[in-house]
Amino acid sequence: MFSAAGGGKAFQVYTVAERSESVVSQGFLRVIPEYTITNCPRPDIIVVPGGGAAGVLQSPSMVTWLLDVAQTAEIVLSVCTGSLVLANTGLLDGLEATTWYGAVARLRQAAPNTIVHENRRYVDNGKIVTSAGVSAGIDAALHIVWRLCGPEVAAETARYMEYCYHPEASPA
Repeated sequence: MFSAAGGGKAFQVYTVAERSESVVSQGFLRVIPEYTITNCPRPDIIVVPGGGAAGVLQSPSMVTWLLDVAQTAEIVLSVCTGSLVLANTGLLDGLEATTWYGAVARLRQAAPNTIVHENRRYVDNGKIVTSAGVSAGIDAALHIVWRLCGPEVAAETARYMEYCYHPEASPA
C-alpha cells in the first residue's frame, strides 16, 4: 500500500535488516534488504511484519535499533505477530493493541500492561498502530495512508491495488 500511495510518490519504501544478506520470511521467501540498521535513512514509518518476527527479539542490536528509531518515527505499524515484537520491547505498555487471532493469548502474556483486543482489524494509538493478520495489515496501511495523505489518496491507492476498501466499516 505504501509503495502504491500517491502514484508511488507519497512514501519512500525500503527494507532494513541487521545485515545485508538475504532474510528468509515464512520459511521460503528471500528478501534482500536495501539497507542495514547501520546505514539506513531514519524512517518516518516503521512496519514490523509478523511471521518469523521472533528473530528480531533474538538480536540485541535489532531491538536497540527498533527502540531508537521508534522514538523519532511518526508511526510504528505492526502486522500480525509483529505485535509480539512491540510487546517484548515495551512499546505497547499502557496502550491498546491487536494481533492475529492465533497469537492473542501470547500477546496478552507478553504485554500484561496492554489492553489486547480480539476481532479488531487494527488499533490506532496515534504513534503505534497494530493490526491483526495479513489482510488486516492492508486495512491498517490504508488507514495510515488516509491519516497522512487524505481520504482521496487512500481510496485511489485501494482502487489501484483493486482492494475492496470501506474505511467507514474498519474498526479503529
